[in-house]
Amino acid sequence: MQPGRMVQPPLRVFGDGAMLAAALAQFVAAALAARIARDGAAMLAVSGGRTPVRFFEALAQAPLNWSAVTVTLVDDRWVTQSDARSNARLVRTHLLQGPAGIARFVPLVSADAAPEQALAAIERNLGALDWPLAAAVLGMGDEGHTASFFPAGDYLAQALDPAGKARVVAMRAPGAAEPRVTLALPVLAAAEHLALHIEGTAKRSVLDEALAPGPDIDMPVRAVLRMARPPTVFWCP
Repeated sequence: MQPGRMVQPPLRVFGDGAMLAAALAQFVAAALAARIARDGAAMLAVSGGRTPVRFFEALAQAPLNWSAVTVTLVDDRWVTQSDARSNARLVRTHLLQGPAGIARFVPLVSADAAPEQALAAIERNLGALDWPLAAAVLGMGDEGHTASFFPAGDYLAQALDPAGKARVVAMRAPGAAEPRVTLALPVLAAAEHLALHIEGTAKRSVLDEALAPGPDIDMPVRAVLRMARPPTVFWCP
């Protein structure tokens, strides 16, 4: 995608991480409840890392019909699901607990040696789910990546193609310690409710830089911020 007019996303500012987690959990729970009321089922995609732990634990207590909810991941590292760096492990540990423990979970990673070998099977697994996403929650790295849209990623152009047909893309990049698998940009763009969750003054500086003109390949989060319906940004110092 070429540089263009930057969309100014809605920005919600909170005093601390606990306040942000509670508000983001309410935002997501409302999206899931509305979709369940309309269609009988709803799907959520979440991100990994350290930042979402409090949000996961708050959302896990939401009074939802969790049996009607499917949870999947925005992206994951190609490691075993018992690995400390696995996003699937993080979700099982902090989100699929308490009331949310009965939700269906669909991880992205399989036992295949490499993500490229598993893409067809992942596509089949995802194809049977309740699209579009009722809600998706993104994070953002210090260099401006989101999902596994990394600068210099080997399949970054494919992942960011707004006309792309693939739901998932494999990704290897200098800034990623392991191979990754990620939902593609059109899947995120179709989500009924999309949030970007960032915390700290350093991440706010990265966001401000991403909102300035520049190419997506340098800061891939710009591709998300330029969407026709940009994410609501949840931030606290």
